[in-house]
Amino acid sequence: MRTKLGILAAGFGFVCMTTVALAHHGFDTEYDANKKLTLSGVVQKVEWQNPHMRVYVDVTDNAGKVTTWNLEMTSPNTVRRQGWGPKDLEAGEKVTLTTFAGKVVESRGSLVSIKKVSDGRELFTAGGPEGSAPK
Repeated sequence: MRTKLGILAAGFGFVCMTTVALAHHGFDTEYDANKKLTLSGVVQKVEWQNPHMRVYVDVTDNAGKVTTWNLEMTSPNTVRRQGWGPKDLEAGEKVTLTTFAGKVVESRGSLVSIKKVSDGRELFTAGGPEGSAPK
């Protein structure tokens, strides 16, 4: 009886782990590797959450229309290992960023890099098919 229970528990655990792995998305599912853009704007907010951080940036086009870009990054742990923390990029700061636009919603992007305009410091470099894209 214990052997059957052990096999059942192991099988259930395997199914649960497989389901999570299959649910994870790849870069090409959401983002277009042919739409690499460089934009300037003002940080609206930064979300330090798992599994992927997000930066929201208000970008004003030539006609004066403001679009809020929802930019996906890698995990907070990976970003911290790159040397920056929650106080390094805050709402209201002007930035220049490079991103791959979304396939369905163009203003949703995979962030490649982001630089503060005030001091030129690059805070994040990874993303898209060239780096370690969010998965």
